[in-house]
Amino acid sequence: MAEISFEDFQKVDVRVGTVIRAEPYPEARKPAIKLWVDFGDDLGVKKSSAQITVHYDVDALIGKQVLAVVNFPPRQIGKFMSEVLVLGLPDENGEVVLAGPDGKVDATVPIGGRLH
Repeated sequence: MAEISFEDFQKVDVRVGTVIRAEPYPEARKPAIKLWVDFGDDLGVKKSSAQITVHYDVDALIGKQVLAVVNFPPRQIGKFMSEVLVLGLPDENGEVVLAGPDGKVDATVPIGGRLH
Protein backbone atom coordinates (compact mmCIF):
# COMPACT_ATOMS: atom_id res chain seq x y z
CA MET A 1 0.00 0.00 0.00
CA ALA A 2 1.33 3.44 -0.90
CA GLU A 3 2.34 5.85 1.86
CA ILE A 4 0.43 9.11 2.21
CA SER A 5 1.44 12.37 3.79
CA PHE A 6 -0.14 13.84 6.91
CA GLU A 7 -1.66 16.49 4.63
CA ASP A 8 -3.36 13.70 2.63
CA PHE A 9 -4.80 12.27 5.86
CA GLN A 10 -6.13 15.69 6.85
CA LYS A 11 -8.18 15.80 3.63
CA VAL A 12 -10.30 12.86 4.84
CA ASP A 13 -13.05 14.23 7.09
CA VAL A 14 -14.09 11.45 9.50
CA ARG A 15 -16.84 12.39 11.95
CA VAL A 16 -18.85 10.68 14.64
CA GLY A 17 -22.60 10.58 14.26
CA THR A 18 -25.61 8.89 15.81
CA VAL A 19 -27.90 6.58 13.84
CA ILE A 20 -31.41 8.04 14.10
CA ARG A 21 -33.15 5.83 11.54
CA ALA A 22 -32.42 2.47 9.93
CA GLU A 23 -34.35 0.43 7.36
CA PRO A 24 -33.74 -2.83 5.52
CA TYR A 25 -32.60 -2.36 1.92
CA PRO A 26 -33.88 -5.52 0.20
CA GLU A 27 -33.41 -4.04 -3.30
CA ALA A 28 -29.61 -3.86 -2.84
CA ARG A 29 -27.50 -6.39 -4.77
CA LYS A 30 -25.93 -7.55 -1.49
CA PRO A 31 -27.91 -7.47 1.78
CA ALA A 32 -27.72 -3.96 3.21
CA ILE A 33 -29.29 -1.52 5.63
CA LYS A 34 -30.18 2.11 4.88
CA LEU A 35 -28.95 4.44 7.62
CA TRP A 36 -29.75 8.03 8.53
CA VAL A 37 -26.95 9.42 10.69
CA ASP A 38 -27.11 12.70 12.63
CA PHE A 39 -23.79 14.58 12.59
CA GLY A 40 -25.02 17.63 14.50
CA ASP A 41 -25.74 21.21 13.56
CA ASP A 42 -22.85 21.70 11.11
CA LEU A 43 -23.56 18.69 8.86
CA GLY A 44 -27.07 17.60 9.82
CA VAL A 45 -28.50 14.20 8.94
CA LYS A 46 -26.80 12.22 6.16
CA LYS A 47 -27.79 8.92 4.50
CA SER A 48 -25.68 5.82 3.94
CA SER A 49 -26.15 2.27 2.71
CA ALA A 50 -24.12 -0.33 4.61
CA GLN A 51 -23.65 -4.07 4.15
CA ILE A 52 -23.92 -4.80 7.87
CA THR A 53 -26.84 -7.24 8.03
CA VAL A 54 -24.85 -10.11 9.57
CA HIS A 55 -24.08 -8.29 12.83
CA TYR A 56 -26.81 -5.65 13.05
CA ASP A 57 -30.58 -5.49 13.27
CA VAL A 58 -32.26 -2.24 12.16
CA ASP A 59 -33.89 -1.65 15.56
CA ALA A 60 -30.63 -2.16 17.47
CA LEU A 61 -28.83 0.43 15.32
CA ILE A 62 -30.95 3.36 16.53
CA GLY A 63 -28.83 5.44 18.92
CA LYS A 64 -25.55 3.75 17.95
CA GLN A 65 -22.61 6.09 17.39
CA VAL A 66 -20.62 5.41 14.21
CA LEU A 67 -17.67 6.89 12.35
CA ALA A 68 -18.11 8.00 8.74
CA VAL A 69 -16.21 9.79 5.99
CA VAL A 70 -18.38 12.84 5.34
CA ASN A 71 -16.52 14.56 2.48
CA PHE A 72 -16.87 12.02 -0.32
CA PRO A 73 -19.28 13.00 -3.11
CA PRO A 74 -22.73 11.36 -2.87
CA ARG A 75 -22.97 7.95 -4.54
CA GLN A 76 -26.02 6.30 -6.04
CA ILE A 77 -26.50 2.81 -4.54
CA GLY A 78 -29.40 1.35 -6.51
CA LYS A 79 -32.36 3.66 -5.89
CA PHE A 80 -30.76 5.11 -2.74
CA MET A 81 -28.37 8.08 -2.62
CA SER A 82 -25.58 7.44 -0.12
CA GLU A 83 -24.10 10.69 1.20
CA VAL A 84 -21.45 9.39 3.62
CA LEU A 85 -19.29 6.28 3.96
CA VAL A 86 -19.92 4.59 7.30
CA LEU A 87 -16.70 2.92 8.44
CA GLY A 88 -16.20 -0.61 9.69
CA LEU A 89 -13.72 -3.43 10.01
CA PRO A 90 -13.99 -7.04 8.85
CA ASP A 91 -14.52 -9.81 11.38
CA GLU A 92 -12.81 -13.19 10.96
CA ASN A 93 -15.33 -14.04 8.20
CA GLY A 94 -15.01 -10.72 6.36
CA GLU A 95 -18.34 -9.37 7.65
CA VAL A 96 -18.44 -5.68 8.61
CA VAL A 97 -18.33 -4.55 12.23
CA LEU A 98 -19.04 -0.82 12.52
CA ALA A 99 -16.32 1.51 13.82
CA GLY A 100 -17.25 4.01 16.50
CA PRO A 101 -16.69 5.04 20.10
CA ASP A 102 -16.74 1.98 22.32
CA GLY A 103 -18.81 3.51 25.11
CA LYS A 104 -16.50 1.99 27.73
CA VAL A 105 -14.74 5.22 28.63
CA ASP A 106 -16.06 7.85 31.03
CA ALA A 107 -16.08 10.59 28.40
CA THR A 108 -18.91 11.37 26.02
CA VAL A 109 -18.31 11.92 22.35
CA PRO A 110 -20.45 14.75 20.97
CA ILE A 111 -21.90 14.15 17.51
CA GLY A 112 -20.08 15.88 14.71
CA GLY A 113 -16.68 15.47 16.37
CA ARG A 114 -13.83 15.02 13.90
CA LEU A 115 -11.36 12.15 14.06
CA HIS A 116 -7.76 13.26 14.59
